[in-house]
Amino acid sequence: MRLQPISLHERVEAIDLMRGFSLLGILLINMLAFHTPLSYIDPYKWFSGNTDQAIFTGLDIFVQASFYPLFAMLFGYGLMMQFLKAEKIGQPFMPVAVKRLLVLLAFGIVHAFLIWYGDILITYAIMGLLLIGMLRLPAGWLLGLGVLLYALPHLLFTAIMFMAVMVDPNIYIGYQEAERSITAYQSGSFVEIFSRRLTDWYYVNNPFSFIVLVITILPLMMVGAAAAKWRLIEMAADKRKTWMVLAISTLSVGLLLKSFPYLFDKNYAFQYVQEIFGGPLVAIGYAAVIALMSQAAGFRKAMSPLIKVGRMSMTTYITQSILATMIFYSFGFGLYGQVDLLTGTLIALGIFAIQLIFAELWFAKFQRGPLEMLWRRWTYGNNFEKSNNSKR
Repeated sequence: MRLQPISLHERVEAIDLMRGFSLLGILLINMLAFHTPLSYIDPYKWFSGNTDQAIFTGLDIFVQASFYPLFAMLFGYGLMMQFLKAEKIGQPFMPVAVKRLLVLLAFGIVHAFLIWYGDILITYAIMGLLLIGMLRLPAGWLLGLGVLLYALPHLLFTAIMFMAVMVDPNIYIGYQEAERSITAYQSGSFVEIFSRRLTDWYYVNNPFSFIVLVITILPLMMVGAAAAKWRLIEMAADKRKTWMVLAISTLSVGLLLKSFPYLFDKNYAFQYVQEIFGGPLVAIGYAAVIALMSQAAGFRKAMSPLIKVGRMSMTTYITQSILATMIFYSFGFGLYGQVDLLTGTLIALGIFAIQLIFAELWFAKFQRGPLEMLWRRWTYGNNFEKSNNSKR
């Protein structure tokens, strides 16, 4: 038997729903970077007016840093599902997994350097290559090592951040870089935009940042892989008490941590605590709520559009960048740096509404999203896609 991707009847709707929910949250936060030089500003001071400040507060507490962790954990979950399937049918997993992740890396390179600098696919591909060497570990080891790899260095960085803030509360604000980004993206040529995109990509992907990504994204994937080995989502009905405890505890603590800048001080140390520790806890809480609610058939039916968006997560993620850059960059409407947070958020919701409609229409004919077709064809070969793309 040949190793193949997860088929339609094998898919777990709760997982696709979590992906779809994540993609909405990711777009709402990414939208700030699509129309604003977010990497170089203090958002607590940049967004003015009662409406924008209220919207930012809501995004900051309930959305910011809580959806990429959920997506990272789901990535690890999916990779472990593929590994367990390969073991079950007695097929080698490593060659196909490496090829699949290299194809993802290629998508990420195109996305990062030709579309939008805020790409996460490159990071996911590299972290995935590191993770596949650990998939044979017991679930408890994956979870324990993941928590240690995440907590210990981030606790150290937290202490350093608080000391740094005591010396200079305005660390790493780059107003000149912000102005350069506005000039390039709003009215620059293709070459100027490309050059700026490279600069902005390197700013968040330099060697030190890569180390931070390793101790952030990889552990989250390890936690997701451990959860998959325990089949926590597939067996949510049997593990209802576990999910309820997770929902209550992680949301309570996570939302408290995410409120720290508003309870204490809006400096970068409290922001670090908010994002690094509060964000993933809230992500687990969101996953728990979805896992519990997905036990009801009526809820899954109502959430069908979001589930379908989650089934085509690659297509959804990249088309979000394409549509947003067309709206805000000079080769489109050139609105970069010119919209307030309310307008940007409404644009994000409009884009996602279009994607919900597109997914509904697409899956009326096909079983996989367009980019997902390419991804699987380049991973598993043409013969598989020819027999599986169209509904019969």
